[in-house]
Amino acid sequence: MLNRPLPTTAPSAPTGSRRRPGRAHATRAAIVATASAAAALLAVLPVDAPAPVPAVAAALAVPALADTPAPLGAQAAALPAPVVPAPTAPVSTAPVVTADVAPVAARSTAVQLALGKVGSPYRWGGTGPRAFDCSGLVNWAFDQVGVDLPRTSRALSRVGTPVSRANLQPGDLVFFYSPVSHVGIYIGGGKMVHASTSGKPVAVASIDGRPFHSARRV
Repeated sequence: MLNRPLPTTAPSAPTGSRRRPGRAHATRAAIVATASAAAALLAVLPVDAPAPVPAVAAALAVPALADTPAPLGAQAAALPAPVVPAPTAPVSTAPVVTADVAPVAARSTAVQLALGKVGSPYRWGGTGPRAFDCSGLVNWAFDQVGVDLPRTSRALSRVGTPVSRANLQPGDLVFFYSPVSHVGIYIGGGKMVHASTSGKPVAVASIDGRPFHSARRV
């Protein structure tokens, strides 16, 4: 048996071109990842959307811009101006004397009560029911019908409402002298009932018998 000599060179590589197993696996993994990403994108898009993905994104961006709130300055300019209520005048707590404080019936009753005291003696500072001075008679008569009046003739001349001599009515107060120092109760027909002076009783007299000053209705 002949001994063949051993070859002195290494065997040559196969002539065919074959891919390495590691590179093939990486290629397949990239293809699967790409397909998964495409499937995820298609899942969030409407089925019948004809536009490509970039066009859809642009269309979706328009409402977002429209919904952006306006700057604070523009919002403040669009708000209506605040309505400021007009200031109100302060309410006065001072007492107000109005006309015809006493009704006509009350004034008529006061006249009758005063006439009922005709003949009663005059007494300075007297407020009845037996003796009177001029303002005392007025106070007593009106007090009987629930009308509270000042005590002196001068204070009486500043209450109620002024009345002209031509418009006198029964129950109006008539004042004399300047400054005022006498008062009577008008009873109509140019006459009054009054307590005149010391030594003279309560009487009916004409309003022309002394200097007329003014008249008031209470």
